[in-house]
Amino acid sequence: MKELLGLPIVASKHGGDVDYMIVLVHYLMGALFVGWAAYFVYVLFRFRKGANPKADYVGARSHASTYIEGAVAFVEAVLLLGFAVPLWAKVVDQLPSPAESTVVRIVAQQFGWNVLMPGKDGAFQKQDMALVNTENPFGLVKEDPAGKDDVRTLNDLTVPVNKPVLIHLSSKDVIHSFKVIAMRVTQDAIPGLRIPVHFTPTAVGKYQINCAQLCGNGHAAMTQGFLNVVTQEEFEKWAAKNVVAAGGGGGFE
Repeated sequence: MKELLGLPIVASKHGGDVDYMIVLVHYLMGALFVGWAAYFVYVLFRFRKGANPKADYVGARSHASTYIEGAVAFVEAVLLLGFAVPLWAKVVDQLPSPAESTVVRIVAQQFGWNVLMPGKDGAFQKQDMALVNTENPFGLVKEDPAGKDDVRTLNDLTVPVNKPVLIHLSSKDVIHSFKVIAMRVTQDAIPGLRIPVHFTPTAVGKYQINCAQLCGNGHAAMTQGFLNVVTQEEFEKWAAKNVVAAGGGGGFE
């Protein structure tokens, strides 16, 4: 069924569960389509004019359709309560421990993704929203020594494979939507809110970050962002390189 639906590759731990839910829903839709199409053809034949020359104002006397509708509602309830709700809890509400995760802060803006990670000390540089501007999208306090080893990039989210990623997502201007199809993750980025998003990448590779909200004339430029999943050794080299590039300063363009 996955091949028939043409689902894209999955590269996250929970992605298989999302695809399984999609397959179940399509099985239900397929059964409903065949069932109701067959019933429609039956009705066309059963109540054709030639077999019913005189109008009947009572209508159908059978309760079969009511029972069928009840069965469909039951299956939908099972899908919702038995599969969708537990999946939602797993994907959205059950956040991984920050101590065991790659913790990231992302601020979306027109038109790019600003990425901030703490250094080896695990502490983020202090932020002050009054300092937010074009060059300093996070509002970082330059005098704070905790930022000397922080990693800051634009449109480059690099994380180690097989380790939970915990993203705190926000926006500097309008509503954006962080979407990585291979990770089966989509979350709106809303100004004034810091929304947690998490996933565990399971395959090394380069995956495009899309914005799933029309955010302005340059909306297409949001696809410049990429999620790079690498080995732990490669991640450490990347982080060290971008600490040097940041130079402990307050931001970047």
